[in-house]
Amino acid sequence: MTPRSWLAALGAVTTLLLAACGGASGTDSAGGGSETPGAAAGGEEVTLSFLADNTDYSIAVAEGLAADFHEQNPDVTIEVESRPGGSEGDNIVKTRLATGDMTDVFMYNSGSLFQALNPQQTLVPLTDEPWVGNLGEAFPPAVSVDDQIYGAPFGTAMGGGVLYHRPTYEELGLEVPQTWDEFMSNNQEIADAGEAAPIIQTYQDTWTSQLFVLGDFHNVTAAEQDFAEQYTANQSKYATSEAALKGFQHLQEVHEAGYLNEDFASATYADGLRMVATGEGVHYPMLTFAIAEIVANHADNVDDVGFFALPGDDAESNGVTVWTPAGVYIPATTEGAELDAAKRFLAFVASPEGCESQTNAAEPSGPYLVEGCDLPEDLPQAVLDMLPYFEREGATSPALEFLSPVKGPALEQITVEVGSGIRGAEEGAQLYDQDVEKQAQQLGLEGW
Repeated sequence: MTPRSWLAALGAVTTLLLAACGGASGTDSAGGGSETPGAAAGGEEVTLSFLADNTDYSIAVAEGLAADFHEQNPDVTIEVESRPGGSEGDNIVKTRLATGDMTDVFMYNSGSLFQALNPQQTLVPLTDEPWVGNLGEAFPPAVSVDDQIYGAPFGTAMGGGVLYHRPTYEELGLEVPQTWDEFMSNNQEIADAGEAAPIIQTYQDTWTSQLFVLGDFHNVTAAEQDFAEQYTANQSKYATSEAALKGFQHLQEVHEAGYLNEDFASATYADGLRMVATGEGVHYPMLTFAIAEIVANHADNVDDVGFFALPGDDAESNGVTVWTPAGVYIPATTEGAELDAAKRFLAFVASPEGCESQTNAAEPSGPYLVEGCDLPEDLPQAVLDMLPYFEREGATSPALEFLSPVKGPALEQITVEVGSGIRGAEEGAQLYDQDVEKQAQQLGLEGW
């Protein structure tokens, strides 16, 4: 599949994204043609600091971009710094922006977490940069507020679902499930075989606990098409929506069934990738960006890992929840020669040369949302498993955080508690509804 057909598939979700984010689109203001970042225009040498999260994938991509940009622009040196992921990383980013201590450029989420950064005050708008016109339609709404675009895409689009160990499926004669009942039946057969944990959870890295809830959103919107709109308007809640509550219920159900790895409370994200790659565990709910780290750290097992969408109630509506890439942003504190260099760097990131740099640094886990970017032909099996969802009409939906600015910061702690049996699904959903209320009020949303 070509990058353009990937982008065409993602176009199915664009209308929803635009509606949620006020109709911002980089193609209206960029004025057309591409501009490839080239050699420096002259002037003083500049050193830029670049903050990224500390996953192997993000560091590899950030360092690759920094090195390749410097090769084309020898007057600019980029030094990569790292931060934790999850809520700890969120707090670091917000604190550094608030105190004026942010790096010259930084990588961070797009969607609702980006909007929580108060970008109108903290970031440099990029709407008039020539490269904005070359962004895929799905990306600008995820990094826009009040018709202003603030970010360039870092990495690829990705799906949220289940990475699974293909050899175990073959040995046990299992088929990829399309409903939750089929998924639980597969888990029972794996448990009965006694060779591996049916489901991997890695709660030491709390952010990984959210996939049963966040990755289920395609099933939520299939059942309640206006959930995102009603949720943003404070007219629907996780605890009162039958469809939305199921993600929390699934967390509780798999724990109570005894399907988790014994060390789920202390296992890390790296442990989870190892387990699904080697067959110590069979199902790992995760975003497909993890495929790049499996390629890097478990190269001999890459094609042993497949992918399927998180199953719901109805096989006919089975499909995958889609995340747009993270963004690279410039804080408002970056000025002068550093600002000029930072804008040149983002132009490189959002160019075919930048995509090639990222591909060379880490295996792509989906499509680039930049026109003219190519994907390698020898994609990992899990990425190939994702393609049919993009080819089938109605089989992709954007994650809720790209349709609504409302996302509470405590979700990962709540899902750990529900997934560990500390609190029930209904109580967890109610607690999360209280958590998002605080953020909605901070954002000044109507109805809250």
